[in-house]
Amino acid sequence: MTALSSTPTSWDRPHRAAERLARAWSLAVAGTSYVSMNGLEVQDFLTSLSTRLIHALTSEVFDPADVREVGSTLVAAHFTEPMTLERTMAVLSEQFGNAPAKRIAQIQGALAAGYALALRDRVLDEQEEIRTAALWSQARAEEGRRVSDARFRAIFAGAAIGMSVSTVDGQVVEVNQALCDMLGYTADELLAMSFEDFVLPEDPPSAAAMFNDLLVGQQDQFRIEKPYVHKDGHRVWTDLVASVIRDEEDRPKWLVAMFEDITERYLLQVRLRHQALHDPLTQLPNRTLFFDRLDAMLAGADENGDARVGVCYLDVDGFKVINDTLGHDVGDQLLQTVARRLARSINGEGQLVARMGGDEFVVLIEGSASTEDVVTVAEKALDTVRAPVHVGGHEISISASIGVVEQPLRGTSTGELMKAADTTLYWAKADGRNRLALFDAERHAREVTRYELSASMPAALERREFFVEYQPLVRLSDARIMGVEALVRWRHPRFGVLGPDTFIGMAEETGLIVPLGRWVLHEACRQAAEWHRTVKDKAPLMSVNLAVRQLRDRTIVRDVRTILEQTGLAPERLQLELTESAIMGAGGEPIEALNALADLGPRIAIDDFGTGYSNFAYLRNLPVHSLKLAGSFVAGLRPPERPDPVDEQIVAAVIGLAHTLKLSVTAEGVETAEQASRLQALGCDTAQGWYYASPGPAAALKF
Repeated sequence: MTALSSTPTSWDRPHRAAERLARAWSLAVAGTSYVSMNGLEVQDFLTSLSTRLIHALTSEVFDPADVREVGSTLVAAHFTEPMTLERTMAVLSEQFGNAPAKRIAQIQGALAAGYALALRDRVLDEQEEIRTAALWSQARAEEGRRVSDARFRAIFAGAAIGMSVSTVDGQVVEVNQALCDMLGYTADELLAMSFEDFVLPEDPPSAAAMFNDLLVGQQDQFRIEKPYVHKDGHRVWTDLVASVIRDEEDRPKWLVAMFEDITERYLLQVRLRHQALHDPLTQLPNRTLFFDRLDAMLAGADENGDARVGVCYLDVDGFKVINDTLGHDVGDQLLQTVARRLARSINGEGQLVARMGGDEFVVLIEGSASTEDVVTVAEKALDTVRAPVHVGGHEISISASIGVVEQPLRGTSTGELMKAADTTLYWAKADGRNRLALFDAERHAREVTRYELSASMPAALERREFFVEYQPLVRLSDARIMGVEALVRWRHPRFGVLGPDTFIGMAEETGLIVPLGRWVLHEACRQAAEWHRTVKDKAPLMSVNLAVRQLRDRTIVRDVRTILEQTGLAPERLQLELTESAIMGAGGEPIEALNALADLGPRIAIDDFGTGYSNFAYLRNLPVHSLKLAGSFVAGLRPPERPDPVDEQIVAAVIGLAHTLKLSVTAEGVETAEQASRLQALGCDTAQGWYYASPGPAAALKF
């Protein structure tokens, strides 16, 4: 049987999809119900219904009413046997295999509901005819009573549904053969019983009250689904309709009860509900049941006062590798083993283990007493999963990562709770796997803010929320400003002015660093060219940072050349700063790009030198003009009493080696006069830091 899901675009051709579904459907239900249609007529009939189901599957908003009507249409066409519905559900599961599980469950549930309601109404019509006959026999005059009684008794005895007549005090006085067959008792055995003999723990709580209302005259009829015990001990589920027959003075005299055996339909509904709420692979509760339980807890949060909830979100480490290398059959067996272990080990009161999908499981803990209690459950889950698994002839050692969230019910929403659990699971994965992580609200808030910033950066660039400030590079020999470093800032409408430490890392991760860096370079070169036009030879060298990703972008050389041409800045007035990792850790194209950039004429500087490779031998072969000494070394020259001798010797050695290679040296992070003095004494060429000036707008600089 070919499933609709076998061709992803088949749902885009609804007519052909409906024909395929109808063919499979007609074969599945053939012979399950007695209908006055041949095979082709059945297929034509089911094609029209299939079209409606395909529409329900693919529509953006699900409308259960139309699918329920499909179920009632089946009953109207006399497809009334429970096996018909069961095979219909199976066909839908197979044919809609790769569709969203929630939508398939919605369709199956709505169709089953429509089918069951139509069956109930059909039986109700039959029952109403019997009740009418009984009431009519009561209302007839005495001279016609024998005729009406005869009619009632004929219907009573020959009815296909079970019937009984009882006194208002609960004594059964008459039963028909259909009821005897349904419950396995003889008529005499049933007549020896009373109402109390038929009361069961499974009875709906409202059943007793309904009977009482009937007896005191508050209503004349009620209907309810109720189980009875067959003589051999098994349960018989019935659709019970009870009616009161009154005497001439309008006092309740008899109770007429009509029973339809709905056991097969009830069990089918139980199976369908179980399928809708349980994972077919592991038989654990699925995400639908999990969220139903969680939503119910949260709905009663106000009534539960200080009640708390715990969630342990578990993911099997490295499951994709197992699936890809050993096969999906082994992967499925592994998940089944994990599910059984979790279900056995975590089964305390108020604890629900569910499969969320893939290799993810979740434990819901109702009424948690403390975070420690939830952590205990999570640790038990970790220990359970860690034991080796023997599947498919393989012994597999596995582990899991778990995100743990525990908080008050009141003030919590489903979305917020699960977002926190998912985030915390990610932390556990990022921290090395095979561990649990506790939810940290402050860390989560920081990461949410980081995400919001990352998501809004492209639009911020278009809205020109970024701007450039400049910090002087001062020549130590005469304290003259010989250059400036361009530093980008973000004037965020919500968070205010943000420094590069806040967003440059995100820009590199998302790739936005390339267009952002291009804009910064253009803005800096434009400003440098403007200074050159206004102050001529006093104009400073413009130093601009290039990120690793910029250097590896294939357009970097063309971009620099174009920007220099557009702004009119002489190439020698530009210095490009790159980190050691960008230059010394790269090979191939990045090195070619570096040489091509140097050929354009800008100076090349190594930024934060001393924090990476610090390989002077490697530097000899690169077109580098300057080193910028990392601020961590400069900090050692600012002691409470005297400079750190180790840092001082390192700085002296770096300066000496750089000068040997004909490289100039700039010290970053200079904050005191003592540092500046020591650097000058050690032969450093230029310095940069708050001692001279903090970054500021171009207009604030004087040359």
